[in-house]
Amino acid sequence: MLLRLGHRGLAQGVRENTLEAFAKALEAGLDGFELDVHLTRDGVLVVHHDFTLEGLPLASLTSRELPAYVPTLEAVLQAFPQAWVNVELKSLPPETDGREEALARLLARYPSPRIWVSSFDPLALVRLRRLGVGPLGLLYEKPEASELAPCLGVAWVHPWEGLLTREEVARLRARYRVLAWTVNARDRAQALAAWGVEALVTDRAEALV
Repeated sequence: MLLRLGHRGLAQGVRENTLEAFAKALEAGLDGFELDVHLTRDGVLVVHHDFTLEGLPLASLTSRELPAYVPTLEAVLQAFPQAWVNVELKSLPPETDGREEALARLLARYPSPRIWVSSFDPLALVRLRRLGVGPLGLLYEKPEASELAPCLGVAWVHPWEGLLTREEVARLRARYRVLAWTVNARDRAQALAAWGVEALVTDRAEALV
């Protein structure tokens, strides 16, 4: 089954990474969406791409100080229980503020085979694995980063789509499930699917549906 996910939802006339964007992804016929998660100063996981909001570090703000359009991860999971969701944990190595533990606690309350967690930060993935979170995916946009995957115990790899050839997909699929981002052209999506990529992330639903 090919999973088709909206990139931060589907930001067509609405803000990305919002409940409205996630609803639009599903309304457009996609199977789900990927989203970005940060931890606030008061320990709440919220959905936002950048590490800052209006020039202030998200980690320095409380959840009550955030605008209404920034949802909590819990609100998203409650609103879309049937969606396929790739949770990208935003993290900067080597430090941690407990976001991995917070995510493990939250996902334990919302168990679903349709949710998996990814990150560019290999240390965050190590921490999540030790906490029993899974399945996990390694995000990367430099080809040499794939060499980290065997050390991390991940089930998925999430390369930038421009890194993938038929041969590279075959090599990766020998050990992992493969998600490609961000795929916005129909012919490219069809080629990746034919090669065996299992999930595609897009900004343009019409490229995948």
